[in-house]
Amino acid sequence: MKTLTAIFLSLLIMTSSCKFIKEKGWFGKSKVDTMTVWLQRQDSIRVADSIQAEIEKIRAIEQARIDSIQAAEQAQQEWENNYKYHIIVGGFLTPEYADDYLSYYQSMGFNAKIIEGPDNRFRLISAEVHDNINRALQRLRQYQDTVDFESWLYINE
Repeated sequence: MKTLTAIFLSLLIMTSSCKFIKEKGWFGKSKVDTMTVWLQRQDSIRVADSIQAEIEKIRAIEQARIDSIQAAEQAQQEWENNYKYHIIVGGFLTPEYADDYLSYYQSMGFNAKIIEGPDNRFRLISAEVHDNINRALQRLRQYQDTVDFESWLYINE
């Protein structure tokens, strides 16, 4: 028994300075440094929070963009509801002809634009738009006398 105890103590003394035992522990289990584990966990939580904050920022920016588009569409709709009397100087089935005619009127200094109706195959060239029928009729007579005698009034409803 003495020899067994002596062997065990000698092994214990020889292996206690062993690098393996210092790193892995007595039976091969790694020693857990609780502070290191806690710091790693805190770092993971911080990264996850940062990612979540960026996702929320992106969502807020996207929502602001959508709100802006909706506000612009609503303003455009209100404008079209108010300004619905167009002085038409041309109507074309061929888009290229309409674009050329539009460019011609814009080069003359008119605020011309193309109107495409939902039930209309034609692309109408509007030289002016008004919110008042009386003003639109007055300007139409002036257009017919000075600019284009075939111009006519289109009421967009």
